[in-house]
Amino acid sequence: MLKLNEVSKRYGTTIGLSDVSVSFPRGEIVGLFGENGAGKSTMMKCILNILHYKGEITLDGEEITRESMEKLSFATCEHSFFPGMTALGHRSFYREHFPKFNEKRFDGLMEFFELPKQREIRRFSAGQKNQFEVILALSQGADYILMDEPFAGNDIFNREDFYKVLLGILEPNETVILSTHLIEEVSDFVSRAVLIRNGRIVGDVTCDELEEQGKSLMDYIKETYHYRADRVGKALSNIIGE
Repeated sequence: MLKLNEVSKRYGTTIGLSDVSVSFPRGEIVGLFGENGAGKSTMMKCILNILHYKGEITLDGEEITRESMEKLSFATCEHSFFPGMTALGHRSFYREHFPKFNEKRFDGLMEFFELPKQREIRRFSAGQKNQFEVILALSQGADYILMDEPFAGNDIFNREDFYKVLLGILEPNETVILSTHLIEEVSDFVSRAVLIRNGRIVGDVTCDELEEQGKSLMDYIKETYHYRADRVGKALSNIIGE
């Protein structure tokens, strides 16, 4: 289990996270939802120890160290690959450095996205780079796969097909934590939704619980965020006038 206990992060006087406590058992696909600047990326980077923070983050009850870091992978739109290396070069590098690297999954996803294996990644399109980032994260052999807005620049058909492939390839012990604004697209694929606002967890519900309540994921998010349906009309009225 991945567990955060009273984790806080500040950027000067700005709150990134404030006393966040949340657990992620194995075998879940978790949607991490929130507005821009809510703290989604900050939470992921704290888990990966990219940022210094206050509080405690543990993996299977132990502090996350260099040795246990291989149980975590990260797909980010900021990218973490080697731009001057080909896909085949990355495959060789990951096979050497990650004992659980899943070469079959890597090759299958490369074929699914129709990515060239012998082209330098810097020569990929923006969408292809994001696809390759996801492939590396899913093939590393990690137990926890963190994805931060991984599908920017990808068309809706590629995204929808990928969600279906994702459900088909994940092992029971693998957990995906997916940060995205594409709520309606992923509502049928996530098993749990964690909502963050102003650096605090404001909602945490499984999709089974929502189904029992007769609510959609979007309904739950709007309700939790106190969404005002009349705000567009008021804005237009103020801008254009009656």
